[in-house]
Amino acid sequence: MTGIGRILAVLLLCLFLLPGCSNFSSGERNEPPNPVPVELSFWNPFGGGEGEFVEQIIKNYNSTQNHVFVKQLRLESNEYYARLRIALSLGKGPDVAVAHSDRLSPFVKAKQILQLNALAEQSGFDFKEIGELNAQSVNYNGQYFAVPLDTHFHMLYYNKDILSRAGLLNPDGTPKLEENTPEGFIRFLRQIRSRVPEVQPLAINTPYFQESFLDLYYEAGGELLSPDMKKAAIYNDKAVQVITFYQQLFAEGLSDLKDKTPWDSFYNGQAGMWFGGVWEAGHHLANKSLNIGIMPIPPIFGSSVHWGSSHTLIIPAYVSEQKQESAMDFMKYFSEVGGTIWGQAGHIPANHSVVQSADYQELPYRKQFILSRDNVKFAPTTDKYSALYTAISEDLQNMMQNQIQPEEGLKALNKRLDQILEN
Repeated sequence: MTGIGRILAVLLLCLFLLPGCSNFSSGERNEPPNPVPVELSFWNPFGGGEGEFVEQIIKNYNSTQNHVFVKQLRLESNEYYARLRIALSLGKGPDVAVAHSDRLSPFVKAKQILQLNALAEQSGFDFKEIGELNAQSVNYNGQYFAVPLDTHFHMLYYNKDILSRAGLLNPDGTPKLEENTPEGFIRFLRQIRSRVPEVQPLAINTPYFQESFLDLYYEAGGELLSPDMKKAAIYNDKAVQVITFYQQLFAEGLSDLKDKTPWDSFYNGQAGMWFGGVWEAGHHLANKSLNIGIMPIPPIFGSSVHWGSSHTLIIPAYVSEQKQESAMDFMKYFSEVGGTIWGQAGHIPANHSVVQSADYQELPYRKQFILSRDNVKFAPTTDKYSALYTAISEDLQNMMQNQIQPEEGLKALNKRLDQILEN
């Protein structure tokens, strides 16, 4: 082969086997038309009606940009935090995860989640756009460790058809609750039972009875802990009165202690009223055959203060820098854009702009929701709250199921909480 032949052979080889060498012909580098997106694993415990709204938010996010792809893993709520704690401890798991605001403290203390101030500034996310109570709940020593999504709590759901049959519905479609006292409320329920005997007057969230207890205990002005959060403060007359109230409802058959799915009982028209979560609103209101109303829980124990919590989004500390930016972008989208869809589920979005938008304000009962949100009492900020909450849940269930005297049960619970605080 001649010298010219060798040169031609090399050029042809370069042209066909080494794409980079072909740039001499066009002056441009060939790039793939669609760059491979960063894939994020998103853990959450949202099932039922909530899950459908989350799926829509994720679908919308993935379809509106091509640099990040979110893939969710939905876990059962009763195992969610156990698996999340293990993942954070081992340094392997989600890139973004849901955490209730009252569960953040131990993760912050263990340095298992990222502080977000710098990432938020870089992405253009402003924590000033988040409601004050929500923002405070994720702030530790001036640093934000989560993006709040919402405030959630309970409202009084009522079946208008059942109350109408009982003669207990006002012309404006609200219940005829004439006396906001425990005795007055019980008399109201007795009238439902006597006039519509085939239904349960009030469905109570027995599987999560601790929330129903806290609703009325906070109404009565109760506290879980002492001001310095070193001692339990649940053994008192207020707690005794609330437990006595609930035990009377069960004893008289005004509520069914054995009802394990009170949300279904109400949805299926088998209960006149129900202390239900705002997160159920979208599901129930979508049932056009169900003629219901929603209002704040009546101040039957003296005030409108009640239990509430907040879902937040966190980034584990082990997530790579590239994924941190992508995770923050998704969290920003969930708050600012997805919040509109999240509000349809029933949660009160934490983002000011979303709550103040016409789209949100025009949803059914949302003005009532906002009024009720302003009376929410969040959990005390302590890294032992998870253990405290578990103890409260277990002991209150035991008191209800086994009809333990309120003084006896609360005294034992108070002692157990003190032991947790001292450990």
